[in-house]
Amino acid sequence: MMIKPLDQAVGSIDAMKAVFARDMKVAFRQRQDLLNPLLFFMMVVTLFPLGVSPEISFLQEAGAGILWVAALLSVLLSLDHLFRHDFDDGTLEQLVLQPQPLFLLVLAKTMAHWVLTGLPLVLLTPVLGVMVHLDGNSIAILCLTLLIGTPVLSLIGAIGAALTLGLRSAGVLLSLLIIPLYIPVLIFGTGTVAAAAEGAPVGAYLALLGAFLVLALTLAPFASAAALKVSLSNS
Repeated sequence: MMIKPLDQAVGSIDAMKAVFARDMKVAFRQRQDLLNPLLFFMMVVTLFPLGVSPEISFLQEAGAGILWVAALLSVLLSLDHLFRHDFDDGTLEQLVLQPQPLFLLVLAKTMAHWVLTGLPLVLLTPVLGVMVHLDGNSIAILCLTLLIGTPVLSLIGAIGAALTLGLRSAGVLLSLLIIPLYIPVLIFGTGTVAAAAEGAPVGAYLALLGAFLVLALTLAPFASAAALKVSLSNS
């Protein structure tokens, strides 16, 4: 009686691995989609001091916020491609028809999106943190908050990408739907770095970011899967 559920679990894991590997291969064939968020991230951080103030004291105070906002907008820029290519070539319909739970397949696609978009932003942050004159401790805390927070951005963004799939003005509507949901993550992400700069404990901030991540991992794949089914039924 226990063999069948175990076989189903193994089959679901294999399906997630296959979806993850496929998304990685497709992304590297379309490298412009990989580079655009990174270039946008670098451009925002580089141009901000030129447009506002190049003073070191100002950049040290606002640097964490600049990097967090740039990372948020970079993730938002890449969300429209999360399901778009699969929707256009019919792959998404095949995923919905698979015997494995759709929310697990959506989770695999979201994980691939984070590895391709969010993780490179985290790796690029130390270089840009030096550019805005952040100290070593602030850069380390900033990287940690982005490492926890960017998966939340991808998971929440997947819901909006699924809801706006197939719409003509999907990009604008996606921004209007998702940005308000990003605000708590942005507040606690920048607040953690500010608290660290003042010498205050940051454990509570990191715990809240971790709670956001757990909550997003628990609920977002189900919401994204339901939104995909609605979008496909209306297309």
